[in-house]
Amino acid sequence: MKNNFFDRFSDRAVCFTGSAGAFAGASLMVLIWAATGPVFKFSEVWQMVINTGTTIITFLMVFLIQKAQNKDSKAIQIKLNELIASHKAASNQMVAIEDLTEDELDQLHQLYEKLGKYPGNKNKSAGKNNAPQMQDRYK
Repeated sequence: MKNNFFDRFSDRAVCFTGSAGAFAGASLMVLIWAATGPVFKFSEVWQMVINTGTTIITFLMVFLIQKAQNKDSKAIQIKLNELIASHKAASNQMVAIEDLTEDELDQLHQLYEKLGKYPGNKNKSAGKNNAPQMQDRYK
């Protein structure tokens, strides 16, 4: 599968930033910065160096973390969709529920909570029982 430059870069950056080496490096940088405080007489410039550096790194990390979470979420959704599609008792209408509105997801959640409270419903799918209502959503 062909990845563009950003995909390759972000995958490597996420792997690196989550490593023990990255933590050790960041810790070392903070220790060096703290140790140089007396040399620079704890000046405002000395403080701005760490403030600016950490702000920029934090800003960039937000986007890297979001990209990694989007990728992981998409992979998990595909795996769950495969499980739903492969199980005879499961409702295939559940495959695309991530496209539902928040209110529709809340209604579906309540339906599954009710289903779970009754011992006789352990092997039934709320999606199958609720098929006519859910089919309207996908027309």
